[in-house]
Amino acid sequence: MSFHIQDDQNNDNIMSEINMTPMVDIMLVLLIIFIITLPVIQQAVKVELPKANSVRNEVKPESVQLSIDANGQIFWNSTPIDLKTFDGYAEKAAQKDPQPEINLRADKSVKYEYVAQVLAASRRAGLTKLGFVTEPN
Repeated sequence: MSFHIQDDQNNDNIMSEINMTPMVDIMLVLLIIFIITLPVIQQAVKVELPKANSVRNEVKPESVQLSIDANGQIFWNSTPIDLKTFDGYAEKAAQKDPQPEINLRADKSVKYEYVAQVLAASRRAGLTKLGFVTEPN
């Protein structure tokens, strides 16, 4: 850094400036040092590493489309069944690992009684992954 020393005759103009040249010189020297030492630091023994996959193989549960039409008819993946047959299907599905996801589609004009019977039978069988499917407006 350099500073201007003033004489007593001219006190009106105070002038101070920073000389940037030494700081730039230091930065260039540090840059050269890093460029030279970086390849030395990165030298390592060449080995061929084994390949490994850390992603879990997750089995996707199957999806069952359970539908109830306006008349109360139950459909298991488009196959018409009655409530007693549904009990058997639900028990088999509940024993699977992982449990299938049950997507319940009920007609908007179906009596709530039919939906409640299907929900109760699902609960008795032990099905835990039950979702309601609707259409957006």
